[in-house]
Amino acid sequence: MSVRATPRGGRDAIDGVVRLSDGRAVLKARIAVAAEDGKANAALARLLAGAAGVPGSSVTLTQGAAGRLKTFRLKGDPAAIIARLEALTGAQ
Repeated sequence: MSVRATPRGGRDAIDGVVRLSDGRAVLKARIAVAAEDGKANAALARLLAGAAGVPGSSVTLTQGAAGRLKTFRLKGDPAAIIARLEALTGAQ
């Protein structure tokens, strides 16, 4: 799952789906903490776990630890995860 993260965004929230300039659709999220010492990445992983309905240990950052565009791997039932995220973002 690709996510465009905004650290120090005021609160932890998923703000929907956005299209990047290359046409890819990514989840847009903001995190209240600053991007230092991995704190924002950890907060984003917790936010994704809660939104997807999976344990925190089922969310792994696989790419983009130092950038705003990140890729996470979520372990769980793909259909259930997709359904929860679609309901949250209004995407289909």
